[in-house]
Amino acid sequence: MRPPTRALIQALRDTAARLSAGARYQWTHQGLCNCGHLASALTDLSPAELHRLALQKAGDWSEKVIDHCPTSGFPIDDVIATMLEAGLTRDDIRHLEHVSDPAVLAQLHGGPRPLHRNAREDVVAYMRAFASLLEARRGEHHAAAETVRPDRHAA
Repeated sequence: MRPPTRALIQALRDTAARLSAGARYQWTHQGLCNCGHLASALTDLSPAELHRLALQKAGDWSEKVIDHCPTSGFPIDDVIATMLEAGLTRDDIRHLEHVSDPAVLAQLHGGPRPLHRNAREDVVAYMRAFASLLEARRGEHHAAAETVRPDRHAA
């Protein structure tokens, strides 16, 4: 598993800000749903283009990521590969679509609570909490790497 990238954390924050500011949101549209919005931020593909690509393969994002194959020839698998390269896991993508990761829910401002997958405010809260969690994990990853790396200047 790749550690989360700064680009992923920033894309989560930017996506949450866009949604909070009123960007078009529709959970049943694969370019305007939770994963669609984040995929658009990570790939620069438009929501319409993402939706078109997603419809070439059966299922919603949580099903597509289970069936993801980097050599399938389906362009949506290339989009998923980009998301994975940014540091998401298949589970992260499934949880994002359903705003359901217990670790992210535990990070919510005001404490853990169930969220609705198709409620804009809940998606915004989830993305912000997810970005904070990844930032903390990224800090832990860097701190661990620092402790294992030998000091080049030691005598």
